[in-house]
Amino acid sequence: MPRRAYRTTATGDGETIATFLNLRCFAGQIPQTLRPYVVAEAFLNTSFPIHVLALWPDLESAHQHPSYFVVFKVISMKTILVTGGAGFIGSCFVRRAIAQGDVRIINLDKLTYAGNPDSIPEDSDAHQLIKGDIGDRALVRSLLNTHTPSAIVNFAAESHVDRSIDGPLTFVETNVLGTCRMLEEVREYYSQLQGLARETFRFLHVSTDEVYGSLGATGLFTEETAYSPNSPYSASKAASDHFVRAYLHTYGLPVLITNCSNNYGPYQFPEKLIPLIIMNVLEGKPLPVYGDGLNVRDWLFVEDHCSAIETVLSNGRVGECYNVGGNNEQTNISIVKMICSTVDRLCPGLPHAPSESLIKYVKDRPGHDRRYAIDATKIENELGWKPQQDFQSGLELTVRWYLENRVWVDRVQSGKYRGERLGLG
Repeated sequence: MPRRAYRTTATGDGETIATFLNLRCFAGQIPQTLRPYVVAEAFLNTSFPIHVLALWPDLESAHQHPSYFVVFKVISMKTILVTGGAGFIGSCFVRRAIAQGDVRIINLDKLTYAGNPDSIPEDSDAHQLIKGDIGDRALVRSLLNTHTPSAIVNFAAESHVDRSIDGPLTFVETNVLGTCRMLEEVREYYSQLQGLARETFRFLHVSTDEVYGSLGATGLFTEETAYSPNSPYSASKAASDHFVRAYLHTYGLPVLITNCSNNYGPYQFPEKLIPLIIMNVLEGKPLPVYGDGLNVRDWLFVEDHCSAIETVLSNGRVGECYNVGGNNEQTNISIVKMICSTVDRLCPGLPHAPSESLIKYVKDRPGHDRRYAIDATKIENELGWKPQQDFQSGLELTVRWYLENRVWVDRVQSGKYRGERLGLG
């Protein structure tokens, strides 16, 4: 007996709707033979995207035929637990994921000074912000059991080297103990998964190139470079990387690790070099340059970084580490001068122009690593990722964003931080 498609407004999960319409409901993947017949997609609720397939070239011709049928395919919408998703890099990942429209984000963030709800979309069916600590095992357990994520992306970390010099134990508490407590809950959650949910689950840990230590005038960090951290921050991240790796080899947890170079871009808290210099130039304040200003960093635009994370999460090999770099080595003093010239050009008439007159060399940071540089060959060769933004265009985009979003800057600076020097020990 032929089956017909009905136009209807219905609520409930996909199985209920399919039964109501007397339609066949596939579980799992669409058979290869039916892929050419996908004609529409509808999200009937937040959990079940419905793919409508017609076994005719299009629905119009199907309506004109006496014997046709439509198949509904029900897929549970992927849920990702993102930790630290109100911070600089995490919020970029969240914004991108929501814009892509095929995922639900549960966003766990402690909302410390660097975590800002203004950087992320408001709560919706696609995004829920939970204020909390990754070290709160009861909270993490509840989120895992309630939302059953298919992946976890761990951005949560204290990340500023100068702050780690002033207060190293805070970095141990969050980056080491917090990560370990979360890993314990994830291990328990993973042990209960079965079938496809267990096969596809991933825990992606976002880390830094600073765990490798310092380079000389030549050479690049590869995934085989031995860890040699030189600051309390990098030591805490190195420890967390080791624990993540240990949970793979000891407990079989399917983990991935990314180690990135210095990030820059919109929404970065203005204690970091680039936004700090931008804001100081605009306000006519001194531009502090540590030491001789010749320390070198590889700079990665934050959108490129998040694109790499998405790529590793989707296609990375379990247990692998992937270095993510921007192929943009710059000395600190060259960056400061580039910002000065960019702001002077975009804001003609500043009373203190040329802004390079504000540069002030200050005492170097204790244990200041001389040079970082990433070899991102592995992620490019294995997964096809490479950065899209060159430094000059990325820096101009970043400067323009801070010029156009002073309300955001004023709000994030409404706390205790006012651009003062940190990390003097």
